[in-house]
Amino acid sequence: MMADWWSINDLTCRKPDAGRKVALRSNSGHLSHADLLQRTDCWQSVFSARPESHCAIYIDDPFEFAAALLAAWHAGKTAVLPGDDRPDTLQAMAEAGYLLAGDLPGALQPQPGVGSEPLKRLPLDPAQAQLRLYTSGSQGRPEAIDKRLDQLISEVQALEEAFGQRLADGAPTVWATVSHQHIYGLLFLVLWPLAAGRVFGVRRLLYPEDLAACLGAQPSILVATPAHLKRLGEPPDWQQARQQLRAVFSSGGPLPFEVSQSSAVILGHTPIEVFGSSETGGIAWRQCASADQAWQPFSDVNWRLEGECLAVQSPRLPDDAWWVTSDRVAPAGDGSFRLLGRVDRIAKIEEKRVSLSAVEQQVLKTPWVQEAKALVVDTPVGARVGVVAVLTPEGRARESQGRRGLVDALRAALSSGVEPLAIPRRWRFVEAMPINAQGKPTEALLSALFAAQPQAMRPEMPAVQWLERGDTDALATLDIHAGLTVFDGHFEVAPILPGVAQLDWAISLGRECFALPKHFVRLEALKFVRPVQPGTALRVALQFKPRLADASLCSLGFRLYSQEGADTSNPSSLTEHASGRAVWSYETGATDA
Repeated sequence: MMADWWSINDLTCRKPDAGRKVALRSNSGHLSHADLLQRTDCWQSVFSARPESHCAIYIDDPFEFAAALLAAWHAGKTAVLPGDDRPDTLQAMAEAGYLLAGDLPGALQPQPGVGSEPLKRLPLDPAQAQLRLYTSGSQGRPEAIDKRLDQLISEVQALEEAFGQRLADGAPTVWATVSHQHIYGLLFLVLWPLAAGRVFGVRRLLYPEDLAACLGAQPSILVATPAHLKRLGEPPDWQQARQQLRAVFSSGGPLPFEVSQSSAVILGHTPIEVFGSSETGGIAWRQCASADQAWQPFSDVNWRLEGECLAVQSPRLPDDAWWVTSDRVAPAGDGSFRLLGRVDRIAKIEEKRVSLSAVEQQVLKTPWVQEAKALVVDTPVGARVGVVAVLTPEGRARESQGRRGLVDALRAALSSGVEPLAIPRRWRFVEAMPINAQGKPTEALLSALFAAQPQAMRPEMPAVQWLERGDTDALATLDIHAGLTVFDGHFEVAPILPGVAQLDWAISLGRECFALPKHFVRLEALKFVRPVQPGTALRVALQFKPRLADASLCSLGFRLYSQEGADTSNPSSLTEHASGRAVWSYETGATDA
């Protein structure tokens, strides 16, 4: 471990150190270890006064989140990390008897002051401090997983042992595209930097413009997912970021080799991929020099084959027993292994077993699809296989000649390698896979693409395709076509989309994604820059801020833009249409929206 390594269990028991920087806020500079202890005192005071044994913490700011998490442990609570703030999630937390804390309506907030004397704490017992978190839901419904602090400590120690030396140059700041409410972001953005004495940025970066600006401002580390790395080709100039970056990490799913290569060109670093799961913790890593690069296990991980599946033993698991994963592997020499796909995605179609992974692999063998996800969908003849696909340029050209022809070609290509019952009956062709806050295309998001559509001949609202739906940010595309009723009378010769429709859609989509209060306060900075005409693939970017400077208020920022052509590296291809911010109040007495 590095010389200034501080273990998480006694981090808040040390003398306040104003010189040890912890976090970076763009508007107020750095926050220190002393600042962290002060906020931990505030949270611990309110937690200690409550009888609940479990505390559900949901806080957008990772610095404030870190203080609340440490405080919950020191108050003897099991810290629970809900993966999102959707109403059904919060209802489940409340029904379980959990205390809600942080950026949630009616949730517990810290006291503004705790007196002149700081709280005295003993080091946490790593075997007793508990954390409950949830899987991403990419393989189905999210499941609760319990972790002890000693398991988390072992993981950050393994990360430092494997990568710490290459991060020593220039005291880099850690920036993330992922949420700390899940295990990947929790470890890489909060716990590892806290222990290693590295600064983390409190702003979550989702858009290429934000990434380029923040990564280029000082020595930096990027914690990302394959979904975000796939989108780096958009307009920003990455030259400054290439000079300042020290490392790029990717986890949460397989990183295609071509994306690894393109990321290396754009960012100047080949991403370090970390393989593991919420259940197992980190297992292995690689930095691809070739498409079949093997995975190198962390030094404290033992592995073996059980049948064709990977079994692991490590300090990240609940005990010393071997954990059998659903990942098929093959030995690759020197203790490494290669991943061959998963075996657990088996569906029953008319009592026959169908491998959804095998369907995906067959679809990807065609020249028309570059990314595919198979799932079970309802049809008039019962459950059948559906596929969500991102097309190659050749596939888009084929689709432009007629969607029916593309589907027929795909089904014909699959007929030689897939049983007739497993050939997909439903297809959705998308610009990019819809993802959650962790950059994963969950089953719920994929299923939503197959939801029954209104049967009205001329709809008022266009079809929505979610590219991303996170805790505080979302991105969607809208198919703006001449058949929408909002174009009626606006105008006959050269139809344009009314501004009121753009505003209504942005707010409606915001309500679909986030827990917006009922009480509308005002609109701010509303701009309509350029008209939207039929035929536009309109993008809607949303950003939800659950608390403003006035804690009784929240806001929804929205930006509507489009992109002409396929050259995502050309800044002139972006067209701004509208933007603004809507403000709501959690308190009564304001005007209802």
